[in-house]
Amino acid sequence: MNHNQTTPQDNNDLQRTLSNRHIQLIAIGGAIGTGLFLGAGKTIHLAGPSILLTYAIIGFFLFLFMRGLGEMLLSNTDYHSFTDIAKEYLGDFAGYLTGWTYWFCWIVTGMAEVTAVAQYINFWWPDFPTWISAFVTIVLLTVMNLLTARLFGELEFWFAIIKIVTIVGLIVVGIFLVMINYKTPFGHASFSNIWSHGGFFPNGINGFLLSFQMAVFSFVGIELIGVTAGETKDPDKTIPRAINNVPIRILLFYVGALAVIMSITPWDSIDPELSPFVELFKLIGIVFAASLINFVVITSASSSCNSGIFSNSRMLFGLSKNYSKGAGFFQQTNKQGVPANAVIFSSSLLLISVLLNYMIPNAARVFTLVTTVSTVFFLVVWSLIIISYMVYLKRNPEHHAASQFKLPGGMVSAVIILLFFIFLFILLFLAPDTRVALYWTPLWFIVMFILYKFQMRR
Repeated sequence: MNHNQTTPQDNNDLQRTLSNRHIQLIAIGGAIGTGLFLGAGKTIHLAGPSILLTYAIIGFFLFLFMRGLGEMLLSNTDYHSFTDIAKEYLGDFAGYLTGWTYWFCWIVTGMAEVTAVAQYINFWWPDFPTWISAFVTIVLLTVMNLLTARLFGELEFWFAIIKIVTIVGLIVVGIFLVMINYKTPFGHASFSNIWSHGGFFPNGINGFLLSFQMAVFSFVGIELIGVTAGETKDPDKTIPRAINNVPIRILLFYVGALAVIMSITPWDSIDPELSPFVELFKLIGIVFAASLINFVVITSASSSCNSGIFSNSRMLFGLSKNYSKGAGFFQQTNKQGVPANAVIFSSSLLLISVLLNYMIPNAARVFTLVTTVSTVFFLVVWSLIIISYMVYLKRNPEHHAASQFKLPGGMVSAVIILLFFIFLFILLFLAPDTRVALYWTPLWFIVMFILYKFQMRR
């Protein structure tokens, strides 16, 4: 047991106000990011139809990863999030590193998502400055997050519903077009379009491997259930149910949607710079639908940014509890049990994206740079979580044996998951635009180590 934890009855603690439906849809929302709506054109362009395999492979490994995380979270209800787990199994510095790296991940991701919102608002108002859109988005989401955790859950619930209805709608419309053999400027809609334009791996194995970086970013946020643990009602039932639904969502939302898109428009006719979702609806002559999809993408990006503000404030809250003497600045909660100082601090850092959008008008360039840094750091956090799981298995074999919700395959699965994460790191070295982010990564760990030592000395 982690004796550094305080009980929920203490002052300045989080309230368990997130219900089953909130957690279910936070999990779905976490698995459907802007990467799908904004980045799908680029990934299809890189990999061709083999992108379907890319998503299926990543989805499979992340499902196993989530099972391991779920098992640890349920082994001790005092865990507020996975930083507590890293601290207990890998030591003080690992907990500190995991918390701050995850916090940084969401700051960077939040910036990417705010940039995406600004870019999509330009679809309606091309001359509207992107930095103003970014600023308004941040202010609105901050205010929402300050009210209650339940309101965060409610927002995510509706954001996720919008995403799900849209993707299911796209799949249904697409299947209908294939059934009636609909004529497009690129030929007839048919499932054979998936393999008849240069085969399943038209850009060879290289294109297939390069698609992993953008595709991994689509799944960023899947571990968010591990942050909501401290505010979830009845976690023993809610968390397993949310995690077990992950594979179905991935097959339906990613593989299903992209298979339909490539059946209507052959992969080699899809513009990598545009959202294939918007283009598909334009293609069938529904002008209004392009605006509708645009609205969905804006809610999707807002949802991701909303999740970022939520998880960051909880990370700062946990770090303050574990690593500062007395009631730290970030431990202070308002009457609704929301860590208000942590929310305001995290949101104010997102304002850097307003500056970036002001200085670099090309939002796509900002997006690529920012998503790469974020992907590298999320992989670091995921790796630390799975290494914690290995130590948990060695230290508490009886917990694993007694667990009602365990990672199938135990240690063997954990080793394979870690090897997969290492494989993803190696892939990031292949593309020049992703390589840059990797070179800067060690600097972060050096800074963290120095700050940790300084804080411990104090």
